[in-house]
Amino acid sequence: MSFTNTASFIWSVADLLRGDYKQSDYGKVILPFTLLRRLECVLEPTRKAVLDEYEARKDLGIPLEVFLTKKSGQSFYNTSKFSLNTLLADPTNLKANLEHYIADFSANAREIFEKYKFHEQLEYLDESNLLYQIVQKFANVDLHPDTISNHEMGLVFEELIRRFAEASNETAGEHFTPRDIVRLTTALLFIGDDAVLTKAGVVRSLYDPTAGTGGFLTSGSEYVHELNPDAKLVTFGQELNPESYAICRADMLIKGQAVENIKYGNTLSDDQLPLEKFDYMLSNPPFGVEWKKVEKVIKDEHKLKGYNGRFGPGLPRVSDGSLLFLLHLISKMRPVDEGGSRIGIILNGSPLFTGGAGSGESEIRRYVLENDLVEAIVAMPNDMFFNTGIATYIWILSNHKDASRKNKVALINASNMGESMRKSLGSKRKFLSEESIEEITRIYGGFEGSKVCKIFDTKEFGYRRITVERPLQLSFFPHDKERLESLQTDKAFKKLDEALQSEILEALKNIEADKISSRNEFIELLGVKLTASQLKLLQKHLSEHDDEAELCRDKKGNLELNPELRDYENVPLREDIYEYFEREVKPHVPLAWIDEKKCDAKDGKVGIVGYEIPFNRYFYEYKPPRALEEIDAELEILTKEIMEMLREI
Repeated sequence: MSFTNTASFIWSVADLLRGDYKQSDYGKVILPFTLLRRLECVLEPTRKAVLDEYEARKDLGIPLEVFLTKKSGQSFYNTSKFSLNTLLADPTNLKANLEHYIADFSANAREIFEKYKFHEQLEYLDESNLLYQIVQKFANVDLHPDTISNHEMGLVFEELIRRFAEASNETAGEHFTPRDIVRLTTALLFIGDDAVLTKAGVVRSLYDPTAGTGGFLTSGSEYVHELNPDAKLVTFGQELNPESYAICRADMLIKGQAVENIKYGNTLSDDQLPLEKFDYMLSNPPFGVEWKKVEKVIKDEHKLKGYNGRFGPGLPRVSDGSLLFLLHLISKMRPVDEGGSRIGIILNGSPLFTGGAGSGESEIRRYVLENDLVEAIVAMPNDMFFNTGIATYIWILSNHKDASRKNKVALINASNMGESMRKSLGSKRKFLSEESIEEITRIYGGFEGSKVCKIFDTKEFGYRRITVERPLQLSFFPHDKERLESLQTDKAFKKLDEALQSEILEALKNIEADKISSRNEFIELLGVKLTASQLKLLQKHLSEHDDEAELCRDKKGNLELNPELRDYENVPLREDIYEYFEREVKPHVPLAWIDEKKCDAKDGKVGIVGYEIPFNRYFYEYKPPRALEEIDAELEILTKEIMEMLREI
């Protein structure tokens, strides 16, 4: 029986659940029972030996895990005398006996059922009079290793997870990445190392900090297995959602992987693998999810550890933690002299451009680009995920690029390669065919410029933001009614001594000119002794900028700047800021100058360095508007149709 047939047979249990369970909850019963039956079948050959060992040592008062694990020949064991078949002999106590059976598993297996809250499902199945039928069904499923290998069992479980996710629709995206996206990201990650992975006895590690149900870890294992059945890929992961964590651990246990490598908890605030480095990393972190709950921990790490921690380059805004996961993965890269690492991560559009020069996001982009870590970014079609239709991008990073890719980034536009699904699954309306996956992988591997692939030097994404100042030039209007009313209603003016208020207003009346284009002349004509703050009050209400007015200077004769006219220019990083300024700014505002006090914190040069990747701008294609004649003709047809409909009424 093929793995899909086996999965279909197991999923047919859903027929028993229909009516008592929502379709999206079928997996909560089917997945843990599948795991239970597989573990039972795997342990069957050594079951008697484990029970004998347990009986012989249980009263010695010593830890038994080492002895029992050795006897079982697996990384887990069970000391119960029950099996799914023998449980059926006592229908009255079925639920209680089944709970005892599960409680007698080793801690690493038992935890999976606990995190899954399996006891709640048993309670509900028992109340619904379904428990006996479900146990009976699974007791008759042959999942013995000599019938179905670990690899094939992994495929079965992955197929069940996929069906569960698709049945969940909108909620699926919280723990399951669509299979086509997983396959593409995995292919892009491994393609550069195919030659290495085909060597005999090769051992590599794969890590996912947002493991979900283990889709990326499974896909990576499958890819390497197809390439080289003798290669060993050791998988690691961490997951925050207890149910997803349970499924992921179950998947690893079923395939004979070390379940202790799958950790539970928040990766950003509680990294469970702090000292580990990995060869390959894959991740689909949540899109646009705020990190306010763990803000203090992350900010403390950034401040206290700097580049010795994970978040040295900078912190993004609290509303979106995507780039924190990117930095986390980069911190897990092996040094180049130890072979280096490759990363595949799925992000939304925000990390490409959000945040101006000097912001946390820009500094993170600066770090990955100036350290030449980004190899390629692939734009995906919209509507590819179960719970969102937004634009998404696959980032491929490496700290050991080929010579031809050094200091270069490939932007690949695959946004038009999606095909429409016959039936939508939540927000997922598009999918990538095998042909499209192969084509995108070929384009990535080819690394040649084309209509859908553009190659850039890393510096081309950088710019230097200079601050452009302009001088203060003011014209005063002493008789303007609106301006005078505004002055007199200002709280600051009302706080002045009444005698001073009257003196100012009287002095303004006595000025003959309606417009004075010199501040010094205005002060002289006013003839009232004022403090600097009082003069600013009059200046605020009675003046406006005038390019023809006299330049304002301070007491030392220096030009005063007008903060309201302050502007910024983003100068391409490869250009000289002064040449750019003379060419692009001076012709339009001849009196402007660059504020040379605004310097970059890292290189000390004038202007703040920023990085952004305006992906869509590079692939924008102008489409001329339709001809007016065509639009008029269409409107005429629509008008006729509307008139006919009105006549029928």
